[in-house]
Amino acid sequence: MEIKTFNVNGKEYEIIKLLGKGKGGYSYLATDGKNKYTLKQIHHEPCSYYQFGDKIQSEINDYKRLKNIGIAMPEMLDVDVENERILKEYIDGETIFDLVLQDKMKEEYIEQVKAMCALLYPQNTNIDYFPTNFIVQSGKMYYIDYECNDYMEEWNFENWGVKYWSKTPEFLEYVSKNKN
Repeated sequence: MEIKTFNVNGKEYEIIKLLGKGKGGYSYLATDGKNKYTLKQIHHEPCSYYQFGDKIQSEINDYKRLKNIGIAMPEMLDVDVENERILKEYIDGETIFDLVLQDKMKEEYIEQVKAMCALLYPQNTNIDYFPTNFIVQSGKMYYIDYECNDYMEEWNFENWGVKYWSKTPEFLEYVSKNKN
């Protein structure tokens, strides 16, 4: 079996597995031989419902914006602008999506996302509330994506995100359309 590696600013990381694919990139579990990381490789595949500018700069800007707001998320450890790669702290745990799917969702996670909203909305900011973007580790929820946008009521948690945080018709339709 071929071992795949990525370099981030000249430092080599071995890819353990694909964690997921989003609108802007592929996220991998990676290691330097000592620690585990999330390594995101930006992609330029078309996305019919979202328009991007400079993806790597957007990630950097969004990370800074959310960090200043105080959102719990993985640390951005390194950025390789030329190769469009981001090295993040690895947050080990289950996604909210998986917890909903397994009927393990807890009210405290809804309370935690609402606490995030209480920080975000006064700062005119929305995040991507889709449940694959949140991981629970030791009872604490982290937003693992860095994407954020200016606040629009249509895309806030209460009007859009919450539709995917339980086994709603929208959630079940997403699951049925995205079976492998």
